Amino acid sequence: MINWHNASFETSCGAPSQLFASDLPEIAFSSKSNVGKSSLINKLLGRKSLAKTGSEPGKTRTVNFFNIDGQLRFVDLPGYGYAKVSKEIKEKWMKLMDAFWQSERDLRLVLQLIDMRNGPSADDLMMLDFLNYYGYTYVVAATKADKLSKRQRAENKEKLQAIKQLSGVRIVEFSTFEDAGKNEIIALIEEKVK
Repeated sequence: MINWHNASFETSCGAPSQLFASDLPEIAFSSKSNVGKSSLINKLLGRKSLAKTGSEPGKTRTVNFFNIDGQLRFVDLPGYGYAKVSKEIKEKWMKLMDAFWQSERDLRLVLQLIDMRNGPSADDLMMLDFLNYYGYTYVVAATKADKLSKRQRAENKEKLQAIKQLSGVRIVEFSTFEDAGKNEIIALIEEKVK
């Protein structure tokens, strides 16, 4: 049984040479900037600020590792698709992300976050193509669900399910202000790290 409250920040890696060997099962969190990745991690762990939420989009520029009860790691990946950063920083991110995905990791699940209000961006669709092409196991966390009415949630979830890349993919509605999706995501993670 995982003690979800026994979680600690381990390290940040800002360059490929800093990435360390994977010695625990890992759950990666992927999304474009400003979709609520840090908030989702904090909600799952019952913490307010273990994963730092940025005051501005595109602020996370490192791969951040969190140890969960000595049994698994959460990997908070840099947000993609934020235009207001220099070409140099974007290239640095690309090298770091290439190194992460190409390293041999015990990656059990990718939680791909998509803003439920707006649906997937072009960058999200590229990321979904990547995950599908390389055969990663992933689930979509449709964030910001609390910003929509019940009817809008149902309509937007239907639209998400109609997207080619999401055919047959599990979509979990998630809100940091409600408990929507939290227990479902925890159950999925526990199933993957048995």
